Amino acid sequence: MPSMITRLAAVLILTTAGTAPAAADRPNIVILLADDLGYRDVSFNGGDIATPNIDRIAKQGVTLRAFYACSMCSPTRAGLMTGRWPIRMGLAKAVIPPWRDYGLPVAEKTLADLTGEAGYKHRACIGKWHLGHHQRKWLPTRRGFTHFYGHYNGAIDYFTHEREGEVDWHRGDKTIHEEGYATTLLGAEAARFIAGVPEDEPYLLYVPFNAPHSPFQAKPDDLAKHNDKTGRRRTLAAMIDSMDQAVGVILEAIDKRGDADNTFVLFFSDNGGVGRVGDNKPFRGSKLTPYEGGIRVAACVRWPAGGLRAGKSCDAHIGYIDVYPTVKRMVGLADASDKHPLDGVDVLDVMRGEAEPPKRDWFTWEAQGPRGDKLALHSGPWKLVLMGTSVLNDDAADNAQLYRLANDIDESDDIAAEHADVVKRLIAKARMFRKLRPKNGVSAYGVGRQGFTAPKDWVITR
Repeated sequence: MPSMITRLAAVLILTTAGTAPAAADRPNIVILLADDLGYRDVSFNGGDIATPNIDRIAKQGVTLRAFYACSMCSPTRAGLMTGRWPIRMGLAKAVIPPWRDYGLPVAEKTLADLTGEAGYKHRACIGKWHLGHHQRKWLPTRRGFTHFYGHYNGAIDYFTHEREGEVDWHRGDKTIHEEGYATTLLGAEAARFIAGVPEDEPYLLYVPFNAPHSPFQAKPDDLAKHNDKTGRRRTLAAMIDSMDQAVGVILEAIDKRGDADNTFVLFFSDNGGVGRVGDNKPFRGSKLTPYEGGIRVAACVRWPAGGLRAGKSCDAHIGYIDVYPTVKRMVGLADASDKHPLDGVDVLDVMRGEAEPPKRDWFTWEAQGPRGDKLALHSGPWKLVLMGTSVLNDDAADNAQLYRLANDIDESDDIAAEHADVVKRLIAKARMFRKLRPKNGVSAYGVGRQGFTAPKDWVITR
């Protein structure tokens, strides 16, 4: 049997040449997803909260300076899992709240399904699912994952693990009552999973942290380290600190296994930080807005054997829907067909700095709350923004904002009035995108909330 050094050398030769690794040399895939983390809530982006373990991924790999997600939770997760715009699945308008009987359609192939086809026997989701829970067909163990530990809903209590008064904490499909701070428990479980995978077998590990999403709750020991801050900002710093510690536990488990060089580790946030709490500088906006502060997120990636190493930086516009097709190539399935056309593209060579970024339009849309539609379209040098007005309305162009990010990164100079022709052209593109939404998509956040009672211990029986 070839030595680890020989195997890694083979992987480096293959991946540097731009082809997928051989079956025996498939990398481990680790995706760490933060929840509501601001762009500058990490120290590798110049923030005032120390994140040494997350920073280690950036220092040993590539800092992704223009990585995009949706402006809220569930849509980003849907696109990450499928490589497709979440609007196609009816999962762009709003997140999936506790009372919503809707989930990621079963016809969609997930990242876990994909890696399973590539021969990955060990596929774990450890953390916040948020892609459907009212029917068993939507649960992680029915969507390609062989192991699940965590919670179905967002915004659980970090200490009691409750949502809507019931415990939402599970191992597999069974509810468990367990003491401990959620973020710490997730890091420990992820490390146990890594340690339990045979050394000669690759694995998929997806860790969608609930941190630092509200409720704003932190461990006293972590709070004590951030007395230079006050109020919710202090609590947020402690929560991010705890998440960084959990990332450290996971990275240590990867190191102990002995194949860290051939482990692809991607870290990013599902959207920007919460307004007036998170730090999204230098961008305008925050979570639930289509401005850069809501959708351009902190991100970094490391895979030394695959050419993602040595503290590089990537300024290319890439994002959450590109993860699936990139992993597809990495696991040796680049030429395999999918049930549905992918919207994302393989960006491995772009992250390596060996290829130009893809030339494409990039769309963001949601309509979760009472303020109506929020849409953004990046197209070449232009960015179109609509706030509170549907792009399907006849007066959409009259309410549009237009920016050139190259010289206006904080979106402070609206030049729509000067470029009516550009606005008209981008509105037409955005309308085509908006029409992708199926009629049975997820409803606005508050629909169905009145009178809802959570199932006991969030045990799903349907």
